[in-house]
Amino acid sequence: MFHDDQHGTAIICSAALINALEISNIDKKNAKIVFNGAGSAGISCAKMFVALGVPKENIIICYSKGVITKERIESVTEEKREFATDLKIKNLEEAMKGANVFAGLSVADCVSEDMVKSMAKNPIIFAMANHEIQYEKAIAVRDDLIMATGRSDYPNQINNVLGFLFIFSWALDVKAKAISEKMKMAAALAALTKEKVPEKVFRAYGNKTFEFGKNYIVPKPFDPRVIEWVSPAVAKAACDEWLARELINDFEKYKSSLKERMKKYWN
Repeated sequence: MFHDDQHGTAIICSAALINALEISNIDKKNAKIVFNGAGSAGISCAKMFVALGVPKENIIICYSKGVITKERIESVTEEKREFATDLKIKNLEEAMKGANVFAGLSVADCVSEDMVKSMAKNPIIFAMANHEIQYEKAIAVRDDLIMATGRSDYPNQINNVLGFLFIFSWALDVKAKAISEKMKMAAALAALTKEKVPEKVFRAYGNKTFEFGKNYIVPKPFDPRVIEWVSPAVAKAACDEWLARELINDFEKYKSSLKERMKKYWN
């Protein structure tokens, strides 16, 4: 089963993490990452971060009752136990000290300006759910911050809308029997952000320009190239794992067919 709010969010969040770490010059093996929110989306994002190469012991997850620690492991679900930490910390404020990355899939206003100040050099904040901290407040206290939200009216929109249409596109095209972790990883379209953005995308966003950097770590949802990148990559992963009922033998031809589909929407 593929759940968009869960797995779709994890895919786009992972793409953003890859690029944000590169821009901030942070090695993923050394990155200290703090999550607030241990629901299905939070756990799914954490698992995908581990699949990307972030050590599990570098991830701290907070939820409504505090930090998930091994001291209280019996009181949490099996999914949460996987990320129980040995560290002697009690709450989000303590967890944020020296953190490189904060990923919020929780509640509004749970992160203060002081917490942002306490993070490590070149911090990364993904306030994806309900404004864990307001964009304006966060950037006001750290000029070295990479900030992302789930909203389209701020830079760096981390939202599953960027991927799920095209993930399901390939699933239908190859009549996939399942959606594997390898396919999800193939959908994390980090590299597209480094390509030159077409003028048509600028026009779609009020003639704003976009270039790989702190304010552009994931592609825009109205970028017609997304389907050309995501669908073939994931379809190929499905074929490689023999999870496709209909194999694609010519991926360049398949990519061209996707461009034709998009012509009706873009001039």
